[in-house]
Amino acid sequence: MCFRGGTGSRHHVCPPCRASYKRHGRRAETCPRCRGPLIDAGQDLHVPRRSDTAAWRALTALLQSGVRFASGCCDGPGWRPRTPREVRERLTASAGTGLPVARALITRDVADLTELRRGAGRVPKAGRPPR
Repeated sequence: MCFRGGTGSRHHVCPPCRASYKRHGRRAETCPRCRGPLIDAGQDLHVPRRSDTAAWRALTALLQSGVRFASGCCDGPGWRPRTPREVRERLTASAGTGLPVARALITRDVADLTELRRGAGRVPKAGRPPR
Protein backbone atom coordinates (compact mmCIF):
# COMPACT_ATOMS: atom_id res chain seq x y z
CA MET A 1 0.00 0.00 0.00
CA CYS A 2 1.27 3.45 -0.85
CA PHE A 3 1.19 6.16 1.80
CA ARG A 4 2.43 8.94 -0.42
CA GLY A 5 -0.92 10.64 -0.93
CA GLY A 6 -1.62 13.81 -2.86
CA THR A 7 -1.68 16.03 0.24
CA GLY A 8 1.91 17.24 0.00
CA SER A 9 3.17 20.50 -1.39
CA ARG A 10 3.38 21.05 -5.12
CA HIS A 11 5.84 22.90 -7.33
CA HIS A 12 4.55 26.16 -8.77
CA VAL A 13 6.85 27.44 -11.51
CA CYS A 14 7.50 30.82 -13.11
CA PRO A 15 9.34 30.09 -16.41
CA PRO A 16 10.35 33.72 -17.18
CA CYS A 17 12.04 34.04 -13.76
CA ARG A 18 13.26 30.42 -13.78
CA ALA A 19 11.94 30.01 -10.27
CA SER A 20 9.98 27.32 -8.47
CA TYR A 21 8.08 27.58 -5.22
CA LYS A 22 6.56 24.81 -3.11
CA ARG A 23 2.94 25.57 -2.28
CA HIS A 24 0.07 23.57 -0.80
CA GLY A 25 -3.03 23.19 -2.92
CA ARG A 26 -3.78 23.99 -6.54
CA ARG A 27 -4.88 27.60 -6.34
CA ALA A 28 -3.43 30.05 -8.82
CA GLU A 29 -0.80 32.31 -7.34
CA THR A 30 1.53 35.00 -8.61
CA CYS A 31 5.31 34.97 -8.76
CA PRO A 32 6.92 36.98 -5.95
CA ARG A 33 9.60 38.22 -8.37
CA CYS A 34 7.66 39.36 -11.47
CA ARG A 35 4.03 39.13 -10.30
CA GLY A 36 3.27 36.87 -13.28
CA PRO A 37 1.14 33.74 -12.92
CA LEU A 38 2.69 30.58 -11.49
CA ILE A 39 2.10 27.26 -13.25
CA ASP A 40 1.24 24.25 -11.10
CA ALA A 41 3.81 21.67 -12.23
CA GLY A 42 2.92 18.88 -9.81
CA GLN A 43 4.63 17.16 -6.90
CA ASP A 44 7.40 15.27 -8.67
CA LEU A 45 9.13 18.00 -10.65
CA HIS A 46 12.91 18.02 -10.63
CA VAL A 47 13.62 21.74 -10.87
CA PRO A 48 16.66 22.59 -13.03
CA ARG A 49 19.26 25.08 -11.89
CA ARG A 50 18.46 28.67 -12.76
CA SER A 51 21.59 28.84 -14.92
CA ASP A 52 20.59 25.81 -17.05
CA THR A 53 18.82 27.64 -19.89
CA ALA A 54 18.35 24.53 -22.05
CA ALA A 55 16.58 22.62 -19.29
CA TRP A 56 14.32 25.60 -18.58
CA ARG A 57 13.41 25.89 -22.28
CA ALA A 58 12.43 22.21 -22.33
CA LEU A 59 10.49 22.55 -19.06
CA THR A 60 8.66 25.63 -20.37
CA ALA A 61 7.63 23.77 -23.53
CA LEU A 62 6.31 20.89 -21.43
CA LEU A 63 4.34 23.10 -19.06
CA GLN A 64 2.87 25.21 -21.87
CA SER A 65 1.64 22.07 -23.62
CA GLY A 66 -0.11 20.88 -20.47
CA VAL A 67 2.35 18.22 -19.25
CA ARG A 68 2.54 17.99 -15.46
CA PHE A 69 4.80 16.08 -13.09
CA ALA A 70 2.34 14.15 -10.95
CA SER A 71 2.99 10.57 -10.00
CA GLY A 72 0.48 7.77 -10.11
CA CYS A 73 1.74 6.37 -6.82
CA CYS A 74 5.33 5.61 -5.92
CA ASP A 75 6.61 5.23 -9.47
CA GLY A 76 7.12 8.93 -10.24
CA PRO A 77 5.70 10.92 -13.14
CA GLY A 78 7.23 8.78 -15.87
CA TRP A 79 9.65 9.81 -18.57
CA ARG A 80 9.87 13.50 -19.54
CA PRO A 81 12.21 15.18 -22.06
CA ARG A 82 14.99 17.17 -20.42
CA THR A 83 16.52 18.99 -23.38
CA PRO A 84 15.14 21.18 -26.17
CA ARG A 85 16.48 18.64 -28.65
CA GLU A 86 14.33 15.86 -27.15
CA VAL A 87 11.30 18.19 -27.28
CA ARG A 88 11.95 19.06 -30.97
CA GLU A 89 12.44 15.39 -31.90
CA ARG A 90 9.08 14.43 -30.43
CA LEU A 91 7.23 17.38 -31.94
CA THR A 92 8.73 16.69 -35.37
CA ALA A 93 8.01 12.96 -35.21
CA SER A 94 4.43 13.50 -34.07
CA ALA A 95 3.52 16.05 -36.74
CA GLY A 96 0.56 14.76 -38.71
CA THR A 97 -0.24 11.85 -36.40
CA GLY A 98 -3.22 13.47 -34.72
CA LEU A 99 -1.70 12.67 -31.35
CA PRO A 100 -2.07 15.48 -28.77
CA VAL A 101 1.14 17.45 -28.22
CA ALA A 102 1.24 16.62 -24.50
CA ARG A 103 1.02 12.89 -25.26
CA ALA A 104 3.74 13.12 -27.94
CA LEU A 105 6.08 14.93 -25.54
CA ILE A 106 5.90 12.22 -22.89
CA THR A 107 6.49 9.35 -25.33
CA ARG A 108 9.89 7.90 -24.54
CA ASP A 109 10.69 6.32 -27.91
CA VAL A 110 10.58 8.55 -31.01
CA ALA A 111 10.25 5.41 -33.18
CA ASP A 112 6.74 4.88 -31.77
CA LEU A 113 5.76 8.31 -33.06
CA THR A 114 7.24 7.75 -36.52
CA GLU A 115 5.29 4.46 -36.79
CA LEU A 116 2.11 6.35 -35.96
CA ARG A 117 2.98 8.92 -38.58
CA ARG A 118 3.19 6.22 -41.24
CA GLY A 119 -0.18 4.87 -40.10
CA ALA A 120 1.14 1.49 -38.98
CA GLY A 121 1.22 0.77 -35.30
CA ARG A 122 -0.56 1.36 -32.08
CA VAL A 123 -0.69 4.42 -29.86
CA PRO A 124 2.28 4.19 -27.48
CA LYS A 125 1.73 4.00 -23.74
CA ALA A 126 2.69 7.33 -22.21
CA GLY A 127 6.00 7.37 -20.37
CA ARG A 128 6.66 3.64 -20.63
CA PRO A 129 9.38 1.94 -22.65
CA PRO A 130 8.24 -0.15 -25.63
CA ARG A 131 8.04 -3.92 -25.24
